Amino acid sequence: MSESVLKTAAFDPKIKSYWLVFALCISTISIVSIPLIPIIVLIVWLVSGRILAAMSAELLERKLVVKRGILFKVEKSIPLEKITDVGLSQGPLMRLFGLYRLSFETAGQSGQGALVSLLGVVDASEFREAILTQKDNLTSSQPGKAQNNEPDSQLELLRALTYSVKNIEQMMMTLLDEKK
Repeated sequence: MSESVLKTAAFDPKIKSYWLVFALCISTISIVSIPLIPIIVLIVWLVSGRILAAMSAELLERKLVVKRGILFKVEKSIPLEKITDVGLSQGPLMRLFGLYRLSFETAGQSGQGALVSLLGVVDASEFREAILTQKDNLTSSQPGKAQNNEPDSQLELLRALTYSVKNIEQMMMTLLDEKK
C-alpha cells in the first residue's frame, strides 16, 4: 500500500556556498590545514553538488521519508505520530546565506539531539508547518480508532505470550523426561 506524497522538500543551492565557507572557516581555525585550503575548496565544491542532488525529503500521509548520502546512502522513515518536535534553527553563518536547519525529534529516541536534521530546505517554515499540520490531522482522525483497537491488540498479545510460555513449558518437560 503506497502512500501519496503530500509535500516534497526542495533544497536551496546556497548550501554549496555555505558548506564551502564553513570548510574554509574550519580550515582557517586549524592552522595545520591552511596550506591545504585550495585542495579543500576544490573537493568541497566538487562533492557538494552530488551531496545536494542525493538529498531528499518527502512528507507522506503517515510518515516523513528523508534520503541522503553519496557513498553511504541513508534513508530514514519517521512515522508522523512519533515526531515530538520539529525545530527550526539558524546560526550566524546560515543567516548570512538565508538558510535554516529543520531538526526532528521523536518519542523513544535515544541520545541527545535530533534524530534527523535537514539543512537548507526552501521555505523551511512552510515545510515545518505542513509536517505539523499533517501530524495533527493524523492524530485527530485516529483517537477513537486507537482506543477501540488497543484493548483487542493487547488481548491478542497476551494470548500469544501465554501460548508461547505454554509451548516453552512443554518443551522443557520433554527435555527433562528425555534426560531421565
